Amino acid sequence: MSLLVATLVPGLFLAVLGAALLAHRPAVVASLKAFPRSATAAMVLFGGGSLWFLWLVWHLSAADFGEYHVLLTLGFGAVAVLAFKCVPDFLAVRGACVLLLLTASPLLGAAYMQYERPQRLLLVTPLYLLIAAAIWLGVQPYRLRDFFEWLFLRTGRARGVGGVLLAYGLLLAVVAFTY
Repeated sequence: MSLLVATLVPGLFLAVLGAALLAHRPAVVASLKAFPRSATAAMVLFGGGSLWFLWLVWHLSAADFGEYHVLLTLGFGAVAVLAFKCVPDFLAVRGACVLLLLTASPLLGAAYMQYERPQRLLLVTPLYLLIAAAIWLGVQPYRLRDFFEWLFLRTGRARGVGGVLLAYGLLLAVVAFTY
């Protein structure tokens, strides 16, 4: 993945998310409040994250337990299927965390060893913070519900966060074309 794409795509994603929060439409507020316990979002996000992870495990090299890739894939696949039955609460949040962690690898890989381009830090620094947040939310997914309750308690909070996300997303989109 090129550094341009690795910076442009997250920038556009943040800009769209920020614009949605800035608009503060009732449908957006309701969707975000319902997201942590959404069964549909859990199927899409956790299912997609599980499939991506299982694909990576299936393609392990011999140096990375590749000789046992069939057993590992079956074991992790069973865990993923059982997660829908045994821990369905906040599975959408965990799925989003899994996808964020898996997406971080190609994004960081695109910026790796690009020392002559210091503007790459505008992508890399928040990405490391998001990785830490994804690990934290993966362990305590109910915190996202609490955050949404706090965020939407006052209209100004959601609009403020939306404005910051929109501005930073547009900044990343502009910076993507400076490489």
